[in-house]
Amino acid sequence: MSESIKNRYEFVILFDVENGNPNGDPDAGNMPRVDPETGYGLVTDVCLKRKIRNYVETAKEDVPGYRIYIKDSVPLNRSDAEALDKLGYKGVDEKGLKDAKKKDPTLDMKVRDFMCQNFYDIRTFGAVMTTFVKGNLNCGQVRGPVQLSFARSVDPIVPQEVTITRVAITTEADAERKGTEMGRKYIVPYALYRAEGYISANLARKTTGFSEEDLSLLWEAILNMFETDHSAARGKMAVRKLIIFKHDTELGCAPAYKLFDTVQVCRKNPDAPARAYGDYTVVVDAAALPAGVTCTELA
Repeated sequence: MSESIKNRYEFVILFDVENGNPNGDPDAGNMPRVDPETGYGLVTDVCLKRKIRNYVETAKEDVPGYRIYIKDSVPLNRSDAEALDKLGYKGVDEKGLKDAKKKDPTLDMKVRDFMCQNFYDIRTFGAVMTTFVKGNLNCGQVRGPVQLSFARSVDPIVPQEVTITRVAITTEADAERKGTEMGRKYIVPYALYRAEGYISANLARKTTGFSEEDLSLLWEAILNMFETDHSAARGKMAVRKLIIFKHDTELGCAPAYKLFDTVQVCRKNPDAPARAYGDYTVVVDAAALPAGVTCTELA
């Protein structure tokens, strides 16, 4: 792995959905997540990170150092135990591990470093690995340098419940008395969402070793996170723009909110509902950027 990043970053992601459910709410029958006080749509940070993880796993399949820790059908303890095995403590019982930690007080840190070096999502987002592998070893809790906010729609959304029919009948008894079954699905006709993120060079240097190569892969994954995740339920989703603010120092040159405030997204015709990305204008006020901060727009 190369050296960790040297600069602080903030970024804004603009993505949209057309005739789909971008993030179902299990507490509300899987309808699209909505802020009940304002009607704005929400997409959780966990949902976005899942798509980034899936893209990295697809793009970097079997490449050392780019494995994914949080994934389907793989218990966390299995990955945690691998670190123990690789460090030469395979099969050691609880007493043996306690003795090993007395001889080497940095053992837990070595395990943490192993996990960061081998798993991209730990190196990026961090992870809680306090599951006590084989009874004693604590892989630690890692605070990742990359943090994402919930995404919020630019305008309030109006989820629609669509009734559908299917010819596949569930049971033999039902098949004798009917030829179709009714079902429902939720969609958002159209919505543009905005998510904001932060990247700490300080945490990258001190904790996970998040590198320039990792950063380039992150931008690639964000731009393509819906391209390998299409489904009928999610409709048509796409990242429309990625706006990146780069500081010329590790700790940064300005508060993040001042940079986010330079990005303005407005509907062209406030009297008509938006049904496409072209119904919006996106403007970055470059003149308002503080000294030491540069802006790059990717799409």
